[in-house]
Order: sequence, then structure tokens, then C-alpha cells
Amino acid sequence: MKHKKNIFKYVLSTVLSSAFAGALVGIAIVLFKYCAGHAVHTSSAIYGFIKENPVWAIAAIAAIAIVALLFTLLYRFVPNARGGGIPTSVGILRGVISFHWLENAVSVFFASLATFLIGVPLGTEGPSVQIGTALGKGVSLGFCKKHAALNRYIMTGGASAGFTVATGAPISGIMFALEEAHQRVSPLVLLSTTAAVVSAKTVSELLSPVFGVSPSLFEAHAIAALSPKDFWIPVAVAIVSGFTSVAFLKYYKILNRLWSKRLTKLPPYVKILTVFLLTLAFGLLSDKFISTGHALTEELLEISTPVYFLLICLAIRASVMILATTSGITGGLFLPILALGALVAAICGNVLTALGLSAEYYPVIVMLGITAAVSGMMKMPITAMLFAIESLSLSENILPLIITVAISYLITEIIAVKSITEKVLESRLHHLHGEKKPHVYDTFVTVRENSFAVGKQVRDVLWPSDLIVLSVERANDHNVMADELYEATLYAGDILHLRYPTYNHGATRDEISAIVGSQEYSEERVNAI
Repeated sequence: MKHKKNIFKYVLSTVLSSAFAGALVGIAIVLFKYCAGHAVHTSSAIYGFIKENPVWAIAAIAAIAIVALLFTLLYRFVPNARGGGIPTSVGILRGVISFHWLENAVSVFFASLATFLIGVPLGTEGPSVQIGTALGKGVSLGFCKKHAALNRYIMTGGASAGFTVATGAPISGIMFALEEAHQRVSPLVLLSTTAAVVSAKTVSELLSPVFGVSPSLFEAHAIAALSPKDFWIPVAVAIVSGFTSVAFLKYYKILNRLWSKRLTKLPPYVKILTVFLLTLAFGLLSDKFISTGHALTEELLEISTPVYFLLICLAIRASVMILATTSGITGGLFLPILALGALVAAICGNVLTALGLSAEYYPVIVMLGITAAVSGMMKMPITAMLFAIESLSLSENILPLIITVAISYLITEIIAVKSITEKVLESRLHHLHGEKKPHVYDTFVTVRENSFAVGKQVRDVLWPSDLIVLSVERANDHNVMADELYEATLYAGDILHLRYPTYNHGATRDEISAIVGSQEYSEERVNAI
């Protein structure tokens, strides 16, 4: 009975705190979307003005040089404001990246607006997720300071809330936490994300009309429903999208190696300025080459564009997006990847319609291609399906959707490429730690009375990153068998044998103590990995 009361106490704290965090995130991200919309609109107007008055290009270059300098200074003092928001947030939620929540939220908010103003092809959803993560940490510190073990649960709720408000897809927001952030199902994670997402979505629906922003990412479209005789279409789209995803992920590896390792002596300012100048140059050629990709995706759903232009646009957007991410420029990858998926699918649609396929199938081909990109490039197949149903009007094409997602994902698995999120996160960790390797420690801890771990299964606890529970020794000498270890419920007095790698030994010990209660540690360092 005691452990049930203990569970209820922590569950109630988590749900209430996550719901409050979700409401704050809802307010912040609606405001962010409002500001981002104005930044994108202003950027478009500026590029149009410069095209008509080329002499002003000199002033634009000077302004860009100043902004690049400000970005360089910002990243020196707030390093975790740099780069893709989702990979950074995933690193924070997994416990491999630490940050200061308030300065991170403010820095990401304003740095992202500058990114959109310049027109760099990065999106709004990554910063939204990172702002949500930061606000979740702020709420946790404010309301659950005595229960530090709840930090990552409430931050996860904040991250999911940010994704939900940015995309208008609440179920996808919940699945994002399970499939991408923690890559497992945990009851407490599910409760925290659900509470935060419901709260954030409610606030978003109420505030969006006030600020004049859409609570959804895309407008609903009436598209054809594919019959079984047409199922070759999603197969074809999935195969092309799957191999394109592999090519993109390998291209990222090549450019990242060139930009980050071969040109490692190049000052960060020069790299950022180069990306900004490339954006300016391509933006003056065509507005399709730059910006978040949202308008481009919407346009590709409606209009068939010449294949040669789609190929050029695909190459330019992919290259600048990768260079921007590798340079650490603040912005998201989700929307730009949707745009890349739409471009690939639009090429398929153009080719198939030229070969005699009815033009009525073109919109559904583009939507399937967008979904295939999320499944292949980000390797989030379940989230991709849910997002397609919630945001892409594919509820009448469930079987074609499943076929597309499965084949695209399978191709990337067979060729064994990592998702863009994992690749960017690896680069971030290399930037933080260089060639330094974490040390591995081995220790025994005792589960204390009324600690967070009491009453929870081993697998449901968010342990420090890569921590392994090697054994559970019961107080009554009935030890847990190895094949039952991760399903074992923990009780006060249990002795756990732990092994974990860490860069910050003190911080990891504090995190363990927050879960099992205060300890007198006597670790043995095993080796460096």
C-alpha cells in the first residue's frame, strides 16, 4: 500500500506540472508562430525589394555580416541555442546534453526569428520543441524542485507540447516522445506527454484566432482515395523516396565531414556568414530555394512544376539546409524535410502523369512522399503515419500510407543509415566533447523509502543515459532472475547493481540519487569506452 501512495504522489505531481507546462508552451509557441510568420513575410518582402533595386544588395550583405557576428557571439555564450532544435531537445531529454532553461528558451526564440528573416531553409517546429523543452525544465524547477527525478518527464511533456502546437498534430506529438525522444513506451512518459499536449492544444485553439495564426500546419485537402488496383503508386513513391532518403543521409555525412572536420580551422563566423550569403544569393534567384519550405510544400500540393526546376530546388535546398545545420544555425529540420519529401514526390508525380497517370492522383502522391520523407530521413514511421492522418488529409488512404511508410523505412534499415536526428545529435556531442571518451562506472545503490523508484518497473524509469541495471537484489533475498530484470518492480530496500558511462560523474550521481534516494557511493571505474 505504501508504494501505491508513493506512485500516486509522483504521478499527480508529474501530470499537474506537465499540464501547466503545456499551457505555458501553448502560449509561447502561438506567440512564436505569430512572430515567425511576420519574419517570413518580411523576408519575402525584402527579397522582392532587392530584386527590384539591386543596389540594396550591398546593404543586405552588410546587415547579414552583422547578424552572423551576433550569432557567433550568441553561440559562444549559449552553445545549446545552436543547431537543429529537435536533435538538441532529444539529447537533453535523454540526459546527454545539459542546458540553462531560461537563456536557452529566449536565445532560441530570437535567434530563430533572425534565421527566418534571412531566409535560411530551416523550420519553426525544431525551435518550438526546444522552447517547449526549456519551459518544461523551468516548470519542473519551480514546482518539483524537491523531486528532481521528474525533470525529464516534465521536459518531455514540454517538448511534445511544442511539437503539437507547431504542427497542429497532438497524437503525433505524443508519439514523438515515445518513438523519437525516448524510443520506448513508459506509462509515466505517456501520462506527462498526454497532459502537456492536451493542455497545449487547448490553449493553441483558443489563442490562435486571437493572433491570426493557423492552429494546423496545412489546410485540409480533398484528394483521391486509391483503390487496391492503384497500390503500385505508393510502392513506386516509397521506393524512390526511400533511396532518396538514403542519398540525403549519406550526403549529410559527406558535407558534415567536409564542413566540420576538413574545414575545422575555419572560424565559426566564416561558416555562418557563408551560409547566410548562399541563402541571399539563392533567394535572389528564386524564393523557392529558401525559407522554411512551408509555402513551397503547400504550392507543390496544388501546382505541377517542371521536373528540371524541382531537381534544382531539391539540390539547393538540401545543400543549404545541411550546411546551415552543420554550421549550428538555429532552426528546425522537420519542415525543410517535409519540403524535400514534397519535391521528390512532385518529381515522381510529374513523371507518372507524363506516362499517362491521371492528374487527380498528383496531390496524394505528394502527400505520400512527404510522409515517406519523415519515415525515411527521420526514421519515425509511426509518427509519420499519425502525422499524415492528422495533418495531410490521408485518412482515406490508410493502406497506401502504411505501404509507403513501411517500404521507405525498410530501405533505410536495410542500407543501415542513421536518422538525421541521430546524425545531428552525434555531431553535437562531438562538438561538446571532441575526442574525449566517457568513463564507465560500476556501483551498488539501495532503493530508499519514498524515493521516486519505489513501485516502478526498472524499464519504466528514465535512468541516466546508457545506464544498465545489472541486477536487483531483494531485501528478502529473493533476487530477480536475469530474464525478468527489466519487468521487475522496485521496492524500498532493493539493492541495484548499476553500470553507466558518463562525462560528468557528479551530475550523473545526483541524477541517480534523485531516482533511488540519497546514497553513500563507492563506485569502481571500469574503463574508458
